[in-house]
Amino acid sequence: METQSFMLHFLFALVIAVLSAVLTFLLSRHLKAFDVPNERSSHTKVTPRGGGVAIVTAFLVGILIIHFVGHTVPIYTPYFLGFLFSSFVIAALSFYDDFHAVSFKVKLGGQIIAIIVGLSTGIVIDMVHLPIWGEVYFGVWAYPLTFIWILGLTNAYNFIDGLDGFAASTAVIAALFLAYITFQQGSHFIYLASLTLAAASVGFLIFNWPPAKIFMGDVGSTFLGLAFAVMAVIAARYDHSHTSLFVVPLLLFHFIFDATFTFARRLHAGENVFAAHRSHLYQLLNRIGYSHKQLALIYSGMAVAQGAAAIWMVSSLGTERVYVFLPFLFCYWIFAKWVVFKARRKGIVI
Repeated sequence: METQSFMLHFLFALVIAVLSAVLTFLLSRHLKAFDVPNERSSHTKVTPRGGGVAIVTAFLVGILIIHFVGHTVPIYTPYFLGFLFSSFVIAALSFYDDFHAVSFKVKLGGQIIAIIVGLSTGIVIDMVHLPIWGEVYFGVWAYPLTFIWILGLTNAYNFIDGLDGFAASTAVIAALFLAYITFQQGSHFIYLASLTLAAASVGFLIFNWPPAKIFMGDVGSTFLGLAFAVMAVIAARYDHSHTSLFVVPLLLFHFIFDATFTFARRLHAGENVFAAHRSHLYQLLNRIGYSHKQLALIYSGMAVAQGAAAIWMVSSLGTERVYVFLPFLFCYWIFAKWVVFKARRKGIVI
């Protein structure tokens, strides 16, 4: 029976990947939104953007099938609807931004609306396991902390989408590891949702791998950030697996670190942290001389290492799981200092 279920799930994922690939191909031919190279660009030719619509569409089709065609209802319906509608809202507003380039305030407002939709259905972080303190319950702070977590990861993922194959390859790897981990822990929903997200990202990645024929745009990057953030909460609190809340932050830690380090460095330098720039670690590496393909492979390797660590982490005691981040934090800190040093040597960073 398990073999039959695995084959059924594999075929399901294959269908979702093909759907995403077909949609991406059509979008690459017919989209009227283009990314025109400028002084901040990492590419040199006009390329259609907004291809993340394929990821969003394939994923939403997939989870609707999971919810309505599956033998059992995977999660409580209000949580499912909260996930569904918050994903749709963030994607719709971001897709509009890909065509009309709205201001940061409008983008932020759209993200807040999407997150509130999810929070209103009860998708909140109410407890975590921490060293020394053990189980920590947030009480009235549950909603604001969940809001910060989802908003932070949504933007971190958006900031990192700057090179060919970059955001999509990590989405595939992180989602596959999340699917494996939650499956091993008896998941009813997040396992299939993660498998669906990985398949939808694979279909897009075929056309986004360097040299990219299409970019995902904000519609793809913000959607992926929000989807991972919400799935982390559902997996920990409402899915049958009750997977540690720290799994998703670990799977995406290289993105979270890059976004956080860059924000802190620019803030310390007195720069306008809300202004567009090209000084993320991966962007500095690209400007130093590393190609899009090299960096996609390097960061994919980081994602695989984090995935392996996440598998080990879930077998640890709840209060000890946070320690798994420490080796990565140390290595990424050394990596970041080296990148900034090299960039300064070349006069890229003052």
